[in-house]
Amino acid sequence: MDVPELTAEEIQARVLHRDGLMLVINKPAGLPVHRGPKGGANLEASFDALRFGLPRPPVLAHRLDKDTSGCLILGRHRKATASLGLLFKHGKIAKTYWAVVEGGPAADEGMIELALGRQNVERGWWQKPDPEGQPAVTKWRVLGRAGGLAWLAMEPLTGRTHQLRVHAAAQGWPIVGDNVYGNGPRFGEPRLHLHSRELAIPISKNKEPVRVTAPAPEHMRERLRACGWSGE
Repeated sequence: MDVPELTAEEIQARVLHRDGLMLVINKPAGLPVHRGPKGGANLEASFDALRFGLPRPPVLAHRLDKDTSGCLILGRHRKATASLGLLFKHGKIAKTYWAVVEGGPAADEGMIELALGRQNVERGWWQKPDPEGQPAVTKWRVLGRAGGLAWLAMEPLTGRTHQLRVHAAAQGWPIVGDNVYGNGPRFGEPRLHLHSRELAIPISKNKEPVRVTAPAPEHMRERLRACGWSGE
């Protein structure tokens, strides 16, 4: 279910916000942000089309998993990227993800506080709950329910690798399509139902945070509608 590299027109059409400091783009699911060790299609390969008059292409201010869609911030020049990096480091950027999970929590909202560590060296970035690991906190609330599914807004208050995926699975309600921590297939449908829905970025001290929202991706829409999503 890999996605081909984006053309200049395709990536420009995915720009959700643009100012002098940053771009926010709507990342497609199935496309890694970086070129992997074996090469292959990646998002960064298309960044040259996002210069919009500046001498250099923008660079990633953070990352999303290959199979996660939605809001992704790029710094447009070195100083901007450094400022954004500090905002992420100090947890100043508010992130809201939409997830469709199997089963779902009994309550309508809550908090998960569960430290995470690497599974093992061979698994690279794969994580597991680990009392000796790094603290990880996720706030969540239920936006809708359907037969055997729940639609959640999840806010990671820390920025650990795969945090939302491990936290959801550890609660007994894995994200639909998660083929690492849940019951998703290795290939084919359903794809991972995790979407970076909204970011609030306090880029200027004297102004309200910049809020950017990414439309729900095609592959999540059927289950979102089942859970009561209106299509907005």
